[in-house]
Amino acid sequence: MQVSDPNNVKIYNLSAGKSLPEWLSERKRRKLLKTNVDIRRRIELIQDFEMPGVSTSVRVSPDGQYVLATGIYKPRVRCYETDNLSMKFERCFDSEVVTFEVLSEDYSKVVFLQCDRYVEFHSGSGRYYRLRIPKFGRDMKYHAPSTDLFLVGATSDIYRLNLERGQFLQPFLSQGSELNSIAINPVHQLICVGTLEGKVEAWDPRMKLKIGTLDCAFNCISNERDTVLEGFPSITALNFQGPLTLGVGTHTGQILLYDIRADRPLRVKDHMYGLPIRDVRFHENHVLSMDSSVVKIWNKNDGSLFTCIESGEQTQFNNLCHIPDSGMMFIANENKKVLTYYIPSLGPAPKWCGFLDNLTEELEENIMDNVYDDYKFVTRQELEDLGLGHLIGTTLLRAYMHGFFMDVRLYRKAKSVSAPFEFEEFKKKKIREKIEQERTRGVQLNKLPQVNQELALKLMDEKQKAAETDSKKKKKKLQISANLLEDARFQGLFQNPDFQVDTTAEEYRLLTPVLTRLDKQRQKQLRKQLAAQELRPVKEEREGKASSDESSEEEEEEEDEDGQMKEEVNYTTEYLKADNPLMAKFQATLKQHLLAEISKLNDEIIEAERQFETDQAETRTAELELDRVLKLKDGSDKKIEDLKEELNRMKKDGETRREKHEKAKQLCGEEKEKLDEMEKNYQCLLLRTENLSRTAAELEALESKRQSELSIARIESAKSAKEIENLLSNDVKQDILSLMINREINKLERCLAECEDQQKAKHEETRTMAGNLADARADLTSMQKENKKIDEAWNKIVASINVKQREYLDVQEDVRYIN
Repeated sequence: MQVSDPNNVKIYNLSAGKSLPEWLSERKRRKLLKTNVDIRRRIELIQDFEMPGVSTSVRVSPDGQYVLATGIYKPRVRCYETDNLSMKFERCFDSEVVTFEVLSEDYSKVVFLQCDRYVEFHSGSGRYYRLRIPKFGRDMKYHAPSTDLFLVGATSDIYRLNLERGQFLQPFLSQGSELNSIAINPVHQLICVGTLEGKVEAWDPRMKLKIGTLDCAFNCISNERDTVLEGFPSITALNFQGPLTLGVGTHTGQILLYDIRADRPLRVKDHMYGLPIRDVRFHENHVLSMDSSVVKIWNKNDGSLFTCIESGEQTQFNNLCHIPDSGMMFIANENKKVLTYYIPSLGPAPKWCGFLDNLTEELEENIMDNVYDDYKFVTRQELEDLGLGHLIGTTLLRAYMHGFFMDVRLYRKAKSVSAPFEFEEFKKKKIREKIEQERTRGVQLNKLPQVNQELALKLMDEKQKAAETDSKKKKKKLQISANLLEDARFQGLFQNPDFQVDTTAEEYRLLTPVLTRLDKQRQKQLRKQLAAQELRPVKEEREGKASSDESSEEEEEEEDEDGQMKEEVNYTTEYLKADNPLMAKFQATLKQHLLAEISKLNDEIIEAERQFETDQAETRTAELELDRVLKLKDGSDKKIEDLKEELNRMKKDGETRREKHEKAKQLCGEEKEKLDEMEKNYQCLLLRTENLSRTAAELEALESKRQSELSIARIESAKSAKEIENLLSNDVKQDILSLMINREINKLERCLAECEDQQKAKHEETRTMAGNLADARADLTSMQKENKKIDEAWNKIVASINVKQREYLDVQEDVRYIN
């Protein structure tokens, strides 16, 4: 067991400890368990909790009684029972598992999404059914209320497989090109999917409709103003906490916490590794976010780091499984063992391993660096150097990766035999280094180091230039690099041969060199100065002078560089004039070498000429293609201008028709108002006519009755025939009055008929205007359709122009490259 305390939080790695090689027999295993105290004291929480090669994902059943893990190779799933802390069963697949879901409370119903588009359903007894989806899947979730299995992948469709009916339903159509992850809220059953474009879409499974979208990519970019994102922030992980909190992980290493009622994140946390977030989990007020290199546990309220778990250089994390309401988690990784971590300050141990609380404080040990602590890994070259190459293929060596495992005792014996004096040489070397460190002299000499002399010469030259220059800025810059020789942190650079710069290496020539070579004359000058400083104390001792009298004697002036060059030229001339057989041999060798070089150069010249001719032909072809593209571009430009003119003309016609339509609509409104007003007047006139007719009839009846009564009374009271005659003349007068009233009534009826005729004429005009309005609307609709067609044609022309421009740019790039 390994214990670490990043940020003062203790983390117990229950998977650490000595491992037993697989090829050991059961008898040897039992023997090691008896004799080796380290192996006997290790903690194996769940027996054989590992995979043959790599573990890809791990889950805990809802009842907490079973742990299921998948891995390779061969692709398989293993189920472990927590009551017995051992493996219950193992099943193999035909292809690797991408993810899986536990459908029941225990292991009796499990569904696996595989990398070859197959979906396998398993029951307690084995594989139950297998089907295939149209596109490669990436994630899936089970919706218990509707018994629908939702699958997302390299498509914009959200596949729905109803497990009660056993058939696919109509998929949800997302706006994203591809979908990476899916999550279902356990409270209100909201379904959220993460797209390749960095958006989260929310779907209501009851209405089968999309009800919202979150643009997480925009929030990532707007919140990371000081950091340049490497890549596009696609959504890679989703998870809910409660009904409102949503955790989103991106491809660029950010985690965004949302309240689903708002479109802005509550908090943005960056892992600062630039790696995709693979899992997001919640535990009370903490968030567990994982990428391939680290699991970070941080406070969701203020974003402060609680602790972290690093994968190290030997492995990478694949999947995170946190046991609810506890401080334990399982991590599937690129290694055989499924990692088990226990953090007491995060929560208690699960009830099936409550004994951990007592053991964690007693068994704190450090994990070793080797894969197998009692075995040494050696390469084939190391075996040859040790003289053990003949053991390849025997039981003493076990092949692994690019080398072999061998017993560490055999390795030590072979090492002592192949290099018996290595330890003595190592001791002598250390003694010499110790003596050199303790040796002090009256005068400290500036000697060249044994390692990286060229770098030391350059630094000494910069130190000398810093002392000579007057510019403060330049002097400060040179002094910083010159202090490298005196800095104790970089002493190994000039003492350890392992740090020797290999100037002949391919990498040194390809990369921008860190060193700049000094001129030969400058190197000679510095070397002579150093040699003079080294020889000066010896010369003084021979002359009987003390080293402390250095100031009393002046140094001899160095010879001129021009004089040195003259001497070297004279010496070289005399050497060439001498009758030396070595010179003749050298000249013959040089001649052969030059002839060979000349033949090589001739071949290269011929090859260069051929290549030049080929390039010229390609250039001519490219120029012809360029001319053709330019002609096409000119023709396209003319067509575009014509289409623009036609479009402008149609737009003007449309505006004219629109103005006419507006005027007709306005006139129609005015006529309608007049018609309504005439209708009101007509109704008032009808009422007045009816009232007048009723009043006239009533008056006539009353008058006739009154006159009749009066006539009868008068006749009865008349005394002579003359009075009766007068009464009769009064009746005639009454008839004349009734005739006049009837005439007035006839006039009113004629006025009423004229009003009805005018109303009918207005109705006819209204119908005519309504027809004109319908025609205008039809013309407007046809004009809108024509405008839409013109817009589509214009978009096609613009797209074709863009394609031609890209082709033109590609041709220009080819011509530029050929030139």
